[in-house]
Amino acid sequence: MKKILGIELGSTRIKSVLIDEKANVLAQGAYEWENELVDGLWSYSLDEAERGLQESYRDLIRNYGEPLTTVDAIGISGMMHGYLAFDENDRLLAPFRTWRNTNTARAAAALTELFRFNVPMRWSVSQYYESVLDGLEHVKDIAFLTTLAGYVHYRLTGKKVLGVNDASGMFPVAGHDYDANMLADFNALLKTKGIDIDFKTLLPAVMFAGENAGVLTEQGAKWLDTEGNLQAGIVLCPPEGDMGTGMIATNSVLPTTANVSSGTSANLTVILEKPLRNYYKEIDVIATPDGYPAALIHANNCTTEINEWVGLFGEVVSLFGLDVSRGELFNRLFTHSLKSDGKAGEIVSYNFLAGETLANTEKGAPLVMRAASGEMNLANFMQSQIYAAVATLALGMDILKAEGVAISSVLAHGGFYKTDFVGQNATSAVLEAPVTVMQNAAEGGAWGMAMLALYTASETEETLAEFLNRTFADVKKTVVMADEAELAKCKAFMKLYRLGLCAEQAAAKAL
Repeated sequence: MKKILGIELGSTRIKSVLIDEKANVLAQGAYEWENELVDGLWSYSLDEAERGLQESYRDLIRNYGEPLTTVDAIGISGMMHGYLAFDENDRLLAPFRTWRNTNTARAAAALTELFRFNVPMRWSVSQYYESVLDGLEHVKDIAFLTTLAGYVHYRLTGKKVLGVNDASGMFPVAGHDYDANMLADFNALLKTKGIDIDFKTLLPAVMFAGENAGVLTEQGAKWLDTEGNLQAGIVLCPPEGDMGTGMIATNSVLPTTANVSSGTSANLTVILEKPLRNYYKEIDVIATPDGYPAALIHANNCTTEINEWVGLFGEVVSLFGLDVSRGELFNRLFTHSLKSDGKAGEIVSYNFLAGETLANTEKGAPLVMRAASGEMNLANFMQSQIYAAVATLALGMDILKAEGVAISSVLAHGGFYKTDFVGQNATSAVLEAPVTVMQNAAEGGAWGMAMLALYTASETEETLAEFLNRTFADVKKTVVMADEAELAKCKAFMKLYRLGLCAEQAAAKAL
C-alpha cells in the first residue's frame, strides 16, 4: 500500500494528511496559527511556520498510531502570493508579507499598465516592486524570492522550484515558464530605478504536475520529523499554491469547470476555454497545476468575521453557565439562518477585516447596516453574515459573465461548508449556479496536495484530468441549486450590498 503525505500551510491551520493510493485518508494532523500585524503589514513568523509544520506532522503520527520511516511521495502547499526575500546566505531580509496586504497599490497599478495584464497587489512582483519604489534597503541584497510553499520545499529538498500554479502568483506565466516579454519589460523598468538585474534569476524554477521536484534530504527529514524516524530520499512533487490544491480537491482542471474555496479568504476559479478579451483589476489570470489558464476572483475576506461573531455569541452563552462547543455553535447558528425572512431582514453586512480590491477598499472596516424597514433577529443577522462571506465574488462574476465565460460546474470546498447545506445553498444563490460539495470538502487543501504527490508517485501516462476523473469516480457528493425563494432572498440582499458599498468605502477611509 502506498503512503502519500500532503501538507498545506493555510491561513489558519497547517494541515497534514496521509493518504493511500486510492486517495483514502489514513491519518491527519493539524496546527492552528494566525497572521499578525508587523509594522502595519500582515505577516506570519517563519519560526512559527517551522514549529507548526513539525507539530502538524507530529499530530498526524499520533493519529496514525505508529512512526513513519518513509512514504512514497510528499507534497507541500501554502498560501499563494506574498513576499519572502532572502539573501545569498538564505537570511530572511524582511518579515514575510502575506497575500492579505494591500499596501502595494502604486506598484500593482504601474505593473498592470506596463504589462497590459492585471497584476494584483498581493502578487510577489508587486510586493517586490513596491519595496523598490519605497527605497527599502534590503532590495539590493535579495538573491532569492519565493512563496511559503516554495520556502518549505527548499528547506526539505534544497531545490528552488515552484509548481506553475504557485509560480503564476509570483509573476505572469506563459507556456512553460515566466512570460519572457514581460520579464524583459520589467528588467528595463528596474534599470530606470538603478537596479541592473535579470529578475528571473531571483525566482524559483517553474515545474508542472507530475514532475519530480527533488528528494527529501537528510537535513530536511530531521527538520520535518524531529523524532528522527523519517528517512531521506523520498520524492517530492512540485510545491503548489492553495488555489491549485483547491482545483485538485474539487476536480476542476478542465475548461469551463470552476471551483470556489471559502475559508479565511474566498476564491472562485474558472478554467478558461480561451483568453479574456480584456484585462481587469478584479480578475487574476493564473494557471492550473498542469498549466492551463484560469480566471481567478479573489476576495481577501470570507469567514473571519463570522468566526468573530460566533465567538461573541459563545461569550453570551457562557454568561449563563452553559458549555457549548464552538462546532455546535457554528452548526446551530448556520442552521438557524434558514429561518430568515424573504429579505434577510434588509440587513447588509461587509466582512472586510482587510482591504478588498473587488470593493475598491484599501483598508478593512467590518460593517453591518440595516434598513429602517428591516427586522433584526438572529436568523436574519446570520443569513446576512453568511451571504456576505461570499457576496464579494459576485462582483467579479459580473465581469466574467460580460466576457461570455461559460461555467459547466462549480465545486466548493473549505471550512464554510462544514455545516451541511447552508454554506452550499448560500453560495449557489450568490453565484446563481448549482454547487457541488464532495465528501472531502472541509479538508480539501492538504488532501489536494497529497493528490498531486500521488500523481507524481504514480508515474502514470494519464493526463492530470484523466487521473483525477478516475480517482474521483466513487467520491460521495451533494449538489445544491438554490430554489426560487432563496434566489429572491439573495437578490434582495445583493441589491442592498451593491447600494451600500459607498458607505463601506467611506467607513474604510474614516477608520
